[in-house]
Amino acid sequence: MIRALLVLLVLVAPAAAETIVAGLSQNRVSITAGFTGEEIMIYGAVRRDAPPPDGAPMQVIVTVEGPSAPVIVRKKARRGGIWVNAEAVRIDSAPSFYAVASTVPLPEALSETENLRHHVTIPRAIRAVGISAEAEDAPAFVEALLRLRTAEGNYRLTQGNVSFSEATLFRTDIELPANLIEGDYRVRMFLTRGGRVVDAQERMIPVRKAGLERAIFTMSRQKPLAYGLLSVSLAVLAGWLAAAAVRLIRR
Repeated sequence: MIRALLVLLVLVAPAAAETIVAGLSQNRVSITAGFTGEEIMIYGAVRRDAPPPDGAPMQVIVTVEGPSAPVIVRKKARRGGIWVNAEAVRIDSAPSFYAVASTVPLPEALSETENLRHHVTIPRAIRAVGISAEAEDAPAFVEALLRLRTAEGNYRLTQGNVSFSEATLFRTDIELPANLIEGDYRVRMFLTRGGRVVDAQERMIPVRKAGLERAIFTMSRQKPLAYGLLSVSLAVLAGWLAAAAVRLIRR
């Protein structure tokens, strides 16, 4: 009887846990006048309660996601010799920035079922529910958004860019572009084995304007009249200085 109970306990005991212990090279990004982008180092280790199991090797996927917002994608057509907006589709939510890095090509690291559950890849991060009723060939509008933001450097996929030493220590560098918008950027790290997510961890990086840019942005939102008068005054002053410089040059 005791032996049977011991066998039962072994059968129902949980497998050795594999969890992430991770960190970021910085916890905040400030956008200033000279901001040309930023590089974030994401690093960590796999903590285990026992030696890793045999079978499929461990893989690591890292994503960085910027604030999301609705997007209207328009398709142009030639009508009467000129190009006009012919059709438009409203996408419910699309991240302003999205980067994915992995130890191996994503199909080898993540099953489609787990991708659907955790929204890891860039197409899964875009919400476009019901767009098929808005235009013919509606999925082409989502593909166009992906192409445009990839060309702008706002959507990035770097497979094989995560270094993984001895299946324990991992590291990757994610470049943030100069055209970042303010908001909280979500960093996610996934451990996968055999295409299944074993553990995941999430961090947030606040991105905020700083210095003069922050003061101007705050004024434009809180004191629009003063902001407008200041903008007109600066434009007049710039015009007067340019005219004065031209007069000096002609003398």
